[in-house]
Amino acid sequence: MDTKNTKPTASASNLSSLTINKSLLSLSTTAPSSSDCNVAAASTLMQRSTVLPRPIPRIMQNFILVWLDANIDETKEDFKRLLEHLRHVVASITTFTDAEECFKFLNEIKKEKIFMIVSTELGRQVASELQTIPQLESIYVFCDNISFHEEWTKTIPNVNGVYTDIKTICQALEIDREQCDRAMISISLNGLDPLFMYTQLLKEALLEIEDDDKIDIKALVDYCREQDDIPEDQITQVEREYRNHTPVWWYTAETFIGPMLNRGLRQMDVDIILKMGFFMRQLHNHISELHCEQQDSVPEKFQVFRGQGLSMEDFENIKKNETGLMSFNNFLSTSRNHKTSLENFARPATKNLNSVGILFIMNIDTNICAKSSTSFAEVSQVGYHQKQEEEILFTTHT
Repeated sequence: MDTKNTKPTASASNLSSLTINKSLLSLSTTAPSSSDCNVAAASTLMQRSTVLPRPIPRIMQNFILVWLDANIDETKEDFKRLLEHLRHVVASITTFTDAEECFKFLNEIKKEKIFMIVSTELGRQVASELQTIPQLESIYVFCDNISFHEEWTKTIPNVNGVYTDIKTICQALEIDREQCDRAMISISLNGLDPLFMYTQLLKEALLEIEDDDKIDIKALVDYCREQDDIPEDQITQVEREYRNHTPVWWYTAETFIGPMLNRGLRQMDVDIILKMGFFMRQLHNHISELHCEQQDSVPEKFQVFRGQGLSMEDFENIKKNETGLMSFNNFLSTSRNHKTSLENFARPATKNLNSVGILFIMNIDTNICAKSSTSFAEVSQVGYHQKQEEEILFTTHT
């Protein structure tokens, strides 16, 4: 039930080189194995059920959380309390007691990443088959005895860990959610890419519209309340406090704002783009203002870094496009801190067999930037994570 890297590569406009760090490439050509009895048990379990596929709710985030447990009982107070904890991280949680119904649902997920909580009994039976789900990002095994289940979970690459309480699962989910949002950006490798052109034209049109904060914020808030996967406390925060903070602060804050905007641009979701058009416009203008203010203090040439995961398909396309143009269609967060980008974002992405850990090394020439329409700004003083990440934020279509 739905409970709500390594030759320089020229980039577009102002990025004069890009290095993909191949040392981070972690691949496996052998599918994870499981014992014959586990596979047989899973097959038997799935043959017992003949259920219709459950409809997929409209998803505004970059991921979906699924919980598979044969003993789920949503009428029990203990279970309600567990769901309440999880909803502080993920508003929409889809629960299943039947493995076949769950697999049918998972196979319908094509664009979002899947985070999955499994009980030890069902988890052990279906874990090997879960590896066939390309969108599966992480599995969290929920049990009463860690030592008893750690051994078999080591054979399953996507298992994030074995947990005995929901709070530690929530902490792991917070980290994985940030990784997921960072990886889910739109990259164009061809100046004639339709998505690049359409979003660029849309951006230019949106920049010409005048704001009416009161109307625009209300429209966004009302729209978000109609969705299933946006936490109500975050919606209320935007409703009450939007004018108290800058657009850069909201974009970098731990709310739905940044991920939802980038999802809209990545998916060319017109509903999201129109509802967030005022924020996109204000964020672009804020970056441009900061860019002008910081011009005298920025070195003529400098490096920034971005660590993230990329799908195998995107990674292969980048390799084929060596010396070609490359554009990030979203607002792009980078850092001057090499270690932060490498250790906190690129390396962790290698744990997933379906992705490649990438460290983008971007050489910025401000003389080239001055001739382009792309602005960037140092936002560590005005962003949510003040003084922590040495963050340089680029506007869209960099």
